Parts: sequence; structure tokens; C-alpha cells
Amino acid sequence: MTRYFTSEKEGNMIEIKDCVDYEVAKKLIREYSEIKGAESCFVSLDKELADLGTYYKDGALLIGFENGNPIATIAIKRIDKDTCEAKRLYIKPEYRGKGYARNLMNKMLDRSRELGFKEVTFTTKPEVMRVGYGLYQRMGFEEVNFADGVASMRMIL
Repeated sequence: MTRYFTSEKEGNMIEIKDCVDYEVAKKLIREYSEIKGAESCFVSLDKELADLGTYYKDGALLIGFENGNPIATIAIKRIDKDTCEAKRLYIKPEYRGKGYARNLMNKMLDRSRELGFKEVTFTTKPEVMRVGYGLYQRMGFEEVNFADGVASMRMIL
């Protein structure tokens, strides 16, 4: 299902769709993995990229487009019947600051509910992803653990 969002900033528009071209997703995820400080977030990157369809089975892999160009990604990985993990929130640097992260997060939360999950978890590195970490807190995610520079967060749906 395609959904269009107009961000609150500057009237920018992002179109968020289910991934139909895994090569597009792989490219975005690889770009994300190259961010300085984010490398440790990609422990099983090769396994994930080898078969994205299986890796996100019973979840979702979403791509954000601006004017038809793939610019962002976010994923939902099933943990168990009630819990999923949000992963791979990434927006190309030149498209940041337009309010798209909130749009992607809201779409991920909506899709998680549609899939029947009751809780969304994820981990982030506040020192590396300072802006994202602040957004997660403003959106109501609760920090449940912090160790070795990694915050574990969750939201009950």
C-alpha cells in the first residue's frame, strides 16, 4: 500500500511504499552502514543483504521516495508474535531536515499495528544518531536500557 506524506517543513512530500526492488534497499542500507560510528549497528549485514525478503519475513521493508527517487528506508523485523524491531531508519544526507524521519516512523508504527504487533523495540547509538534519538523520545519511545553507548528503546502499541 502506497501512502503519501507531506512533511510539516517546507511542504516537502515523501511517498512511502513497500520495497519491490531489493537492489534499491541494499544500496540505501549499505550507505547507512558507512556512516562513521554506525558500523557496529551492522553485525549481520551480509546475512541481511543476502536475502532481505527472508530477513524481514512477517515484517516489512519500506522505501521512501521524493519525486520518484529512493531516498530513505525503514524496516520491521518480527521478533515474536507480539514484538517487532524497527531497523534501518535511514535518510540520504541531502534529504534530511525535511521532517521525513517522523513520516517514516509513523508509517512503521502504523504497519506494525497492521501486522498485529503489540510492541516495537529498537536500538540506537545516541552519540552517533543524536537527532534520531531526540525524535524517538519526542514520539514517546521509552528507553529501557543503556549499555556501551547503545540505547534500547520500546513503544507499546
